[in-house]
Amino acid sequence: MRVAIVGVTGLVGTVMCQVLEERKFPITDFLPVASPRSVGKDITFNGKTYKIIGMQDAIDQKPDIAIFSAGGGTSKEWAPKFAAVGTTVIDNSSAWRMDNYKKLVVPEINAPELSTSDKIIANPNCSTIQMVLALLPIHRKFGIERLVISTYQSVSGTGVAAVKQMEDERNGVDGEKVYPHVIDKNCLPHGGDFGADGYTTEEVKLVTETRKILGDDSIQITATVVRVPVVGGHSESVNIETKTPFELETIIADLKATPGIIVQDDPANNIYPMPLHAHNRDEVFVGRIRRDTSRPNALNMWIVSDNLRKGAATNAVQIAEYLVENALVGANIVSS
Repeated sequence: MRVAIVGVTGLVGTVMCQVLEERKFPITDFLPVASPRSVGKDITFNGKTYKIIGMQDAIDQKPDIAIFSAGGGTSKEWAPKFAAVGTTVIDNSSAWRMDNYKKLVVPEINAPELSTSDKIIANPNCSTIQMVLALLPIHRKFGIERLVISTYQSVSGTGVAAVKQMEDERNGVDGEKVYPHVIDKNCLPHGGDFGADGYTTEEVKLVTETRKILGDDSIQITATVVRVPVVGGHSESVNIETKTPFELETIIADLKATPGIIVQDDPANNIYPMPLHAHNRDEVFVGRIRRDTSRPNALNMWIVSDNLRKGAATNAVQIAEYLVENALVGANIVSS
């Protein structure tokens, strides 16, 4: 199994390598790929040292799988070139998510939709992944009418430069600024770029991607994205209005039975999800589950997950695992 990691030196690329090692993904040939300024540098994976290579070199070696985390522009340019030589691309950018001909996959929800013809597969936005996993059992049993979402997103979701900005601010260093304001000891109601309607690109992703993954364009959704001074882990307050009446106990039981979810909901003992405890974990943590007493058929939930793991790297690796386990990749294996 020949696997390329495109954007291997980035924040998500580094975690992807870590997750591949931890989960003992079956790799026979590892191809670390990065921008020209990193080509030729050494990188360690599974105890071995590899030279970072460029895009065309990787394509020429026809990997079975290429996991991209290198930005939308790079994905738009290079993913089709990998696909053209038979590689299955799993892309972590926003480039292909809303393409009508590309699958947007959270393995626990819709991996069975994948086939050998899917050569470019989109990995959803980090905030969307953790939320839809928690929404899945509710939507299947009661239907979702409307969602009101507020996110509290880690600076790591913006990238390594944003983490550096916050660390500089904490240490009194006047360094590079990624955000338009100070982020340390502050909250910025600003995720992505603002549109003419006043919503940001991160807020629009929550709307469009949720509908696509759950397969229901009728769900009414509104969102507010906030960036908070946390290094790892996104948190979300989600108000859910269902189409049919529900019992809260049933929803809690269904959440507990959903693979990948851990319910932490014991407020009397101060037990609820927090990014501090979700950091470096692959699960989605759900708590503060309670009825919305202002509306019939409505409830509130607090959802937390590590945005670099389940929100990005782990979800992508889980897609790759599904492809391998179901013999949807492997045509390009080359004997050495």
